[in-house]
Amino acid sequence: MANWLRARMRFSESFAVAVLAVALTSCSGLNKSNTNSESSGSRTSSNSNATQPSEAGVEKAKPAPGTGNVQGKVLFNSKPAENIQVKLCETFSRFLSGCGGQIYTARTDKDGEYLITNVAPKTYEALTAQVFDTDSYIFATSGLAGISATKYDVVADKTFFVNPINLFKSDLKIINPKANAKVNAEGLELKWDAYPDAAYYKFTIHAEDASTTSPYINERVEATSFVLDKPLQKGAYRWQVDAFNKDDKKLSESPDDIKFTVN
Repeated sequence: MANWLRARMRFSESFAVAVLAVALTSCSGLNKSNTNSESSGSRTSSNSNATQPSEAGVEKAKPAPGTGNVQGKVLFNSKPAENIQVKLCETFSRFLSGCGGQIYTARTDKDGEYLITNVAPKTYEALTAQVFDTDSYIFATSGLAGISATKYDVVADKTFFVNPINLFKSDLKIINPKANAKVNAEGLELKWDAYPDAAYYKFTIHAEDASTTSPYINERVEATSFVLDKPLQKGAYRWQVDAFNKDDKKLSESPDDIKFTVN
């Protein structure tokens, strides 16, 4: 199963950046470019060069002779996400140019479905979905702890069915400890705001010193606070909280890794 990870689009003088605006278009609307690229930065990683297998599905339209179609669905909070821009990228550089080369673009309809038509048969390096009207997008990876995007093999006269895309936002608010706080490890209580429709949360604390092992990785919590019951050594740390719904779909994450120091 592919993981969907978040990156951000950055304006850069070195690249022609595609500005993503929310406009009502049909899911079959196609916008193809050989020159657009998106400068991107990311704070998550995953590792695979694997090609995503095409899943079975019902074709919305037959591909034109000699070309292929790419079809899929975008969800948020287990519900269809309408008017989401999806891009199929001939080339992809997560940390530099983002989506580049020949780019095929479509938007989702009221059922969260999109259809990219008249795609030249070849292997494409990524498929991205914009996170609503933000400057963030997500892309799929496969495998464990790597950095490469999943690839997509488009074949002539066939439709490639993409795994459902589950969007997540980055607007979960941290209460304590805040960025650059200096705290005592004993009795430290982590706090964050409740997120709409969240059934539970997972938080992770990473030590800035690579030789220090954190006792808290993807710690599951049903509440919106947690008193640390395992000691943290003195030093600098960063932490993040993710919110999940009852279907185990990620809804949101804290905007940035919040850094704090244990005295």
